[in-house]
Amino acid sequence: MSQSPPQDLTPTPATTVALPQRLLDVKHAVALCVGMVVGAGIFKTSPMVAGALSSSTDLYLAWAFGGLLSFIGALCFAEMASSFPDTGGDYFFLRRAYGQRLGFLFAWSRFAVIHTGSMALLAFVFGDYLAQVVDLRPYLGEFASAVLGAGLILALTGLNLLGVRVGMGTQVGLTSIVLGGLLLLGLGAGVYVADGHLPQTALAVVDAQRQNWGLGLVFVFLAYGGWSDAATLSAEMRDQRNGIKRALWWGLVLVSGLYLLANWAYLQVLGLDGLAKSQAPAAELMRAVFGKPGELLMVAIVSLTALSVMNAILIAGPRTTYAATRDVAGALQLARWDAKRGTPTAAVLATSGVALGLVAFGAATRGGFSTMVDYLSPVYWFFMTLSALAVIVLRRREPAVHRPYKVPFYPVLPLAFAGCCLYVLWSSVVYVRAGAMVGVGVLVLGALLLLPLRKLASPPNQAA
Repeated sequence: MSQSPPQDLTPTPATTVALPQRLLDVKHAVALCVGMVVGAGIFKTSPMVAGALSSSTDLYLAWAFGGLLSFIGALCFAEMASSFPDTGGDYFFLRRAYGQRLGFLFAWSRFAVIHTGSMALLAFVFGDYLAQVVDLRPYLGEFASAVLGAGLILALTGLNLLGVRVGMGTQVGLTSIVLGGLLLLGLGAGVYVADGHLPQTALAVVDAQRQNWGLGLVFVFLAYGGWSDAATLSAEMRDQRNGIKRALWWGLVLVSGLYLLANWAYLQVLGLDGLAKSQAPAAELMRAVFGKPGELLMVAIVSLTALSVMNAILIAGPRTTYAATRDVAGALQLARWDAKRGTPTAAVLATSGVALGLVAFGAATRGGFSTMVDYLSPVYWFFMTLSALAVIVLRRREPAVHRPYKVPFYPVLPLAFAGCCLYVLWSSVVYVRAGAMVGVGVLVLGALLLLPLRKLASPPNQAA
């Protein structure tokens, strides 16, 4: 029998696929986790939480409870991210747990609703604050905020296209500024108390109708949202075993401490009613302690906070899009990973393009920030509920997979977190009402558009 010539298995340039490399440290993932959470939330939602509760004690309990539930969620994500590391993060977990169709629907929701809607929302925060310093209204009228926000999206897109080290380096620097701003609030309140000043209003109110824990927790969990996106870096962590776990833990501990510190500072200076009625509590606190220069400094910090979160989204969001399109035959452009830059370049451009479109949509409706909150909240909490339950599904479906870390008190903690997510989902629909239907409609559109992909997608990767 003649021997067959050896088969050449060397991949050709056309079939070579550049994969993510493990270049990132825990500090990078912590910066992303903190940067995704500490944004407009603590500066926008604290007055709303204060307006729903009747005492400072209740306010502290609400923020502490939000941190505790987020920490439980982080434990669930730490198990999945360490067991199934992938640039897709939640997308990869959901796809393995529930199948390709739901995985693609989630990827669509992040691309068209969650991440891009969050970027547009924060673009309006940035534009609103910056418009107070740079007055473009004589030239752009009511669209000044939208133009400034769109300009920021373009600038951050350019930074992230320079490469992952530039994007991550920017994120670490911006997160440091944000942390400094929140610590400055604590310092200001400390100076205020040391000088013998009392809060401007009482720390409790006598109003039975004021006690609305449901409404208050909706805004608390909104402020804590976003930490799960750090899981998208699980395939790029140098410490494959414990890196993402440590990043989620430290990120949530840091965020919870900062949120409690900020609310303590608000209450020491503004009081409960003063906080509830404030449109910009951080700026008012700094003005009360340090005068106009302090107020301007806080406006700058809040603007940088919005910038920080948007940059974090532009790092995490395109990675989900890359991971989803990587699994679809023919979707070659969005599935390309630029090995030289360490980024999914086409996905970055597509994400920023959709975000710019939503900024235009928000400007056209003249709702801006509020339009984007209505747009993304129900969709976000729907998928967060499914992600929480995915821990249980994957344990049962793939028991042989090595799990470097396991959630303690299983399955109690995953079920508790899923129940909390369901409550917030229900509350977001109840309190947001008609505005929520726009985002839900886009999700339904995605289901219709992605339905044919079930015939094109390859089977889920079973390698842990």
